[in-house]
Amino acid sequence: MRILRVLILIILIPFSVFAQKSNAKEETAVNNQVEILRKAMIDADAGKLKALTSEKLTYVHSNGNFQNQAEFIDGIVSGKSDFVTIDFQNQTISIQNDVAIVRHVLSAHTKDGGIDRDIKIGIMLVWQKQKNNWILIARQAYKLTT
Repeated sequence: MRILRVLILIILIPFSVFAQKSNAKEETAVNNQVEILRKAMIDADAGKLKALTSEKLTYVHSNGNFQNQAEFIDGIVSGKSDFVTIDFQNQTISIQNDVAIVRHVLSAHTKDGGIDRDIKIGIMLVWQKQKNNWILIARQAYKLTT
């Protein structure tokens, strides 16, 4: 019986190591997409924003306002939401199959409507792997409690 347990462990350990390496690779890929999103929001790059997001995007602001993909992109490109700087703090990434949940604190300087403002809000991003690419399918912002 003991030999059987040892054999099972010998067989299962390589699969466990492979799964950990695979997950680390996917976490890196998601992290890269988050960074591309950050830069695209600062640069107001409509092409990148569209490529990074789902046509069925659900984008919710900390005040409860909801936007779809077109509204989100228009808000950034038109300057309604004008990000001068964005910094993601305390980021975590959790992956389950083809879904990644990214949580972080967004600290940013904006110039919405020409008015300078500093914001600090919590963010949860939901990414889904589609055709070997991680695509943003949902975003929920929330006010931080102090």
